[in-house]
Amino acid sequence: QVQLVESGGGLVQAGGSLTLSCRFSGSTFRRYAMGWFRQAPGKEREFVAADKPSGGSTHYADAVKGRFTISRDNTKNTQYLRMNGLKPEDTAIYYCAAGSRLITSSIRLQNAYDYWGQGTQVTVSS
Repeated sequence: QVQLVESGGGLVQAGGSLTLSCRFSGSTFRRYAMGWFRQAPGKEREFVAADKPSGGSTHYADAVKGRFTISRDNTKNTQYLRMNGLKPEDTAIYYCAAGSRLITSSIRLQNAYDYWGQGTQVTVSS
């Protein structure tokens, strides 16, 4: 059974940076597409970023493009989300997700992912 554990969230001032980590276990990490989603208070969960299995493409929501970078280390079974230039509107619970049968056209869709982590809180103060 695949398990995902996020870490790295916290409180940061506007303009600051954080790196979130998502540790994957229970299957072959390099075969999975990995995504990050977030849910702000009172809002629906939304897509943030995703990448295809090793050597594949990366995808970003317009709101984070140019500020966030998704990457992975297959030797550590870990996915990362580097967040620079954080804004108060980035405040949310961030979730990582994994999918083994994703295609590019569905990579931004929550229901395309098979497994989810518990989430990590990111709070950006103004």
